[in-house]
Amino acid sequence: MSISANIKSIKTKIPENVTLVAVSKTKSYNEILEAYHAGQRVFGENKIQEMTQKWSELPKDIEWHMIGHVQRNKVKYMAAYVALIHGVDSLKLLKEINKQAKKVQRVVPCLLQIHIAEEETKFGFDREELKALIDSRVLQELEHVQIKGLMGMATFTENAKQIRKEFKTLGAMYRALRKELPDITELSMGMSGDYPIAIEEGSTMVRIGSSIFGARNKT
Repeated sequence: MSISANIKSIKTKIPENVTLVAVSKTKSYNEILEAYHAGQRVFGENKIQEMTQKWSELPKDIEWHMIGHVQRNKVKYMAAYVALIHGVDSLKLLKEINKQAKKVQRVVPCLLQIHIAEEETKFGFDREELKALIDSRVLQELEHVQIKGLMGMATFTENAKQIRKEFKTLGAMYRALRKELPDITELSMGMSGDYPIAIEEGSTMVRIGSSIFGARNKT
């Protein structure tokens, strides 16, 4: 199917309250524009410089999300425009985002990345680190950062029970955090291979690439 047909098909499978983030990393302008003309406005990238170039040259009503691991020395390139940073995995990164956002007089929305997978390669806070961060009240001092919710990635496996268990854990952490931070609204979990399970477990935002654009480019 075409990119536009894939988007239309996916949107029939997700509730209206769930945001579809089209993962456009390595994809050409023409591919992104085909999705754009099909009505898609939220796109996710994992490399700041690539995202910045696309932001500068593609329609300005596109909402760009940074979904990859963020290097602190590159935050300055996206601070002026990024709509949401999904993978905030340390207090040092939060402080750098706050610093760069202050320079451009913005408040940058962020999600705290939680490590729920069994894979050691995944980044994120664990349950104790999240509690320590919230209890420290340091977030109140970061006036140019807005915590919008949590993000996590399940283990890369075909074991649906394990995936559901990990998403269920993250969903419970999100609901508990809302008691401490009642303004949070987003739970970003679920990709092409597991988003139906993620939605069942409470996801409000799914990051889908290959099911929209086809197999990922190697570059």
